[in-house]
Amino acid sequence: MRISVTVFLTDETITPTRLARELEQRGCAGLYLPEHTHIPVERTTPYPAGGDLPREYGRTLDPFVALAQAAAVTERLGLGTGITLVAQHDPIDLAKQIATLDHLSAGRLTLGVGFGWNVEEAADHGVEWRTRRALVRDRMALMRALWAPEPTGYDGEFGGVRPSLAHPKPVRKPRGPVLGPRTLVGGAAGPRLFADICAYADGWMPIGGRGLSESVPRLRSAWADAGRDPHTLQVVPYAVHPNPGKLAHYADLGIEEVVVQLPPAGENEVLRTLDAYAAYLQT
Repeated sequence: MRISVTVFLTDETITPTRLARELEQRGCAGLYLPEHTHIPVERTTPYPAGGDLPREYGRTLDPFVALAQAAAVTERLGLGTGITLVAQHDPIDLAKQIATLDHLSAGRLTLGVGFGWNVEEAADHGVEWRTRRALVRDRMALMRALWAPEPTGYDGEFGGVRPSLAHPKPVRKPRGPVLGPRTLVGGAAGPRLFADICAYADGWMPIGGRGLSESVPRLRSAWADAGRDPHTLQVVPYAVHPNPGKLAHYADLGIEEVVVQLPPAGENEVLRTLDAYAAYLQT
């Protein structure tokens, strides 16, 4: 099983370059970074995990800039977003960022796609909350048009693009309905989420990894009903606090990659946590 990590990198934590070098040397499969552009101080949206919003949410580094630094000092380490808040981006600019990072890293990028939880943050980006899922699907289709091998236009509900010269292209060749880098959609299990995964992604990124014994078979059924190749579906549990029993359970479900959580801390604490994960990285 491949073990990757996720961490809130901030202006107060270990740096992307120091962490990336350590991860590659230790045999870690990948580094996934979250995204929050800003956290409005006056907000009503509760923190999904309960309690006060942790300090790191308002100090998060831009994931594409940080991953570009990680790419520059490594050769094998996978690079991922966990997740990109697609609704909060101009899709033409985002398509260029994604394709450029994938090109410069020789195809090492995984695009994690999410819908967000912070209503106030999204509102400052002009996102209407009730239509955000449809907006993400529309923007993914627009980006796929820009990533197509030949100039391809797109006219959608929320925007469009003329047939255009748009290079670089993502490294990976088209795979089913997915153009672009490996794409995983995050979110809670359910018919709406599974429909999105089947429409434009390679798989699911469930946060925490609970309840997969019931939800993974349902996703596999939806995947087959959508005409997708059953051997290509990927499920990558995200932000997991690992233990041997949990990882063995994931392996029994056919899961091949798990993303474990690192603390949003300085170099010493992060490296101590990696030392504690050493046994998992060697499996």
